[in-house]
Amino acid sequence: MKRRAERMRETRRRITEAAVELHQSVGPARTTVSAVAEKARVQRHTYYAHFPELKDLYQACTAHYLEQNPLPEPPFWADVADAEERLRVALSEVYAYYGGNEPMLANVLRDAPLDPVAQENMVSFYQYWEAMRDALADAFGPSGEQHEVLLAAIALALDFQTWRTLVRQQELSQGRAVELMVGMVRCLMRT
Repeated sequence: MKRRAERMRETRRRITEAAVELHQSVGPARTTVSAVAEKARVQRHTYYAHFPELKDLYQACTAHYLEQNPLPEPPFWADVADAEERLRVALSEVYAYYGGNEPMLANVLRDAPLDPVAQENMVSFYQYWEAMRDALADAFGPSGEQHEVLLAAIALALDFQTWRTLVRQQELSQGRAVELMVGMVRCLMRT
């Protein structure tokens, strides 16, 4: 019984890892059950025995990927008293994360609008980034209309596509991209 359970865990892990590899290389929208099963060296019926619903596979893939590639940790940023320096530290960590995880992020963010199950799976990811944005904005302390603009500016600075535009298209170093975004927020706070 114990050995059978271990084989089942191993098969589930192989299927999950195969799906993660395909999501990273071709994207979730182009990943088929047949491709996952072939890469995991299992039959389609075995795949379905472990993942009867696509959301089950997406949840397993997300958990596996984040275990291997943990998101930046906003609680550590609270130790940085100066709001501007906190933003600098946060963006440096976030941009480093983007740099190390670009293929997966690009594919998942590209494909999510095409797939309602992927959109549902992304809700917690978006909530995480909103909480990060709010915590960084709260450190600056403005209220009212200026706070709404500050939230928008920090959301723009944290956005993966902003990072890609600055670092990949405009060929800024990550440090220069961080300083540009910190400077944008600094200018906003002076108005």
